Amino acid sequence: MSTVRATYYTARHFVLFGSRCQVHRSLPGRTNIRGLATSTEGTLKKTGLYEFHVKNDAKMVPFAGYQMPLAYGNVGQGASHAHVRTDAGLFDVGHMVQSNFRGHTVTAFLEWLTPSSLTSLAPYTSTLSVLLNEKGGIIDDTVITKHSEDAYYVVTNAGRRDRDLAWFKEKLEEWNASDSAKSGKVEHEILEDWGLVALQGPAAAQYLQRLTSFDLRELTFGKSAFVPIEGFNLHVARGGYTGEDGFEISIPPSQTLDVTKLLCNAPVQLAGLGARDSLRVEAGMCLYGNDLDEDTTPVEAGLSWVIGKERKETGGFIGAEGVRKHLKDGPPRRRVGFIVDGAPARQGAQIYSSPQKELIGAVTSGIPSPTLGKNIAMGYVKSGFHKKGTEVDIDVRNRMRKAIVTPMPFMKPNYWRG
Repeated sequence: MSTVRATYYTARHFVLFGSRCQVHRSLPGRTNIRGLATSTEGTLKKTGLYEFHVKNDAKMVPFAGYQMPLAYGNVGQGASHAHVRTDAGLFDVGHMVQSNFRGHTVTAFLEWLTPSSLTSLAPYTSTLSVLLNEKGGIIDDTVITKHSEDAYYVVTNAGRRDRDLAWFKEKLEEWNASDSAKSGKVEHEILEDWGLVALQGPAAAQYLQRLTSFDLRELTFGKSAFVPIEGFNLHVARGGYTGEDGFEISIPPSQTLDVTKLLCNAPVQLAGLGARDSLRVEAGMCLYGNDLDEDTTPVEAGLSWVIGKERKETGGFIGAEGVRKHLKDGPPRRRVGFIVDGAPARQGAQIYSSPQKELIGAVTSGIPSPTLGKNIAMGYVKSGFHKKGTEVDIDVRNRMRKAIVTPMPFMKPNYWRG
């Protein structure tokens, strides 16, 4: 959709500053951490970059069972957000669960677990997908990368780790004991303690290109490859969670710190959960637990596009009956975006029809958009109230605020498509 900016950097921008990376100093901005705390301090895990974050003045908060950086130094959320939109930011997403699935029947197995059409997916291509329960509700959203017909790389959410891994174990045992696995059983490998970092922003490709002989122009959005980066051979996927061009880089545990140091010098700035959340809302992307749950189907969530065309007709995946019913009859509610007048609407704010004041839904995510200068939100409303331009009222701290149903994403994505 957009080309990589032709910005050039001098050698001094790529010097490692000991163990400290580029942390821009600016006036502090307001960071909303409501809803991020998910565990008590004593039970929290740490990614392989925990000490690195502390040395770089990170404010660490509980998130999805981990101690994760919210922000760095005195950089406000708005400033960090803006830097990713104009230059580049580096996020630690090593709390995510990385897995390999292998075996002669692995494609069929994953097509049973998800509604995606993986048979037709080209090697080293990724797709967003969903794990579904028997009713068609979303257990988790996931990115599936096909390496070959018998090998896949899968990333799932840290906050759903226990649920997902138990589900994988249960369904693998069921699959491997059935006639479906006659031509070969499926194996699951969890990449424990592996690093995962996301380099995001319009300057990301130019920066990364200086560190590799691989022509990154060949790596278009949704594609991946093993890329040599300063002597490290790493799995690099083009994509991310911000709406900007970028890369997600998987790193073996022993190499995580060294690779991260290579990736976080000017113009790249370290970025935390605060900026990550506002960036993903502007991009119209879901956060599991806010915008997705096991009582929500992909049709309700506006994710029908992850369901393979032929699979909408044939089914053959767990939860197909509930999903196909919503496809045929229409879902009872739909996820939509809003522009909100006055104060920002946060998760849980109730949505009413205007002027009838009938309760029709609730907000699931909402922020003051740093890029647009408007209050934006997403949430679920009864079908019939989901059309673009529909006026609704949202109860924001006991005061009704006017809102307009607005298409998502709120801003045009800047993915590199060649």
